[in-house]
Amino acid sequence: MSKKSRGFFAEFREFAMRGNVIDLAVGVIIGSAFSAITTSLINDIIMPFIGLFVGGSSMTEMYVMLGTAKITYGNFVSSVLNFLIMAFVIFCMVKAINSLRDRKKKPEEEVVSAPPEPSNEEKLLTEIRDLLKENR
Repeated sequence: MSKKSRGFFAEFREFAMRGNVIDLAVGVIIGSAFSAITTSLINDIIMPFIGLFVGGSSMTEMYVMLGTAKITYGNFVSSVLNFLIMAFVIFCMVKAINSLRDRKKKPEEEVVSAPPEPSNEEKLLTEIRDLLKENR
């Protein structure tokens, strides 16, 4: 291996082993698993229930024919619902994480530190000011 390629692989290893990259990878894996759950919830529970009210067995099977084109609007509605559920859950998770982070920071912020002791220059200026007041 040349020196240049070893540097490339070392740089890649450093990049891949950073905490943020590992956290991102875990997030993507969990997100894809969660996506499968919400897709199943939409397709297997919510859409058939909605289909009962709109006259079909499942909303995903609903379509409109425009000439020879088949527009499956049921699939679109299913995808929109899937997105809305995912976005709502992610919003709730981020909100919960932010509130936990804020709670952790709050005790540190509540600690009021004493004002710093005046510097020698400030002490000297204060003495001069007091002497001037006395002489008046």
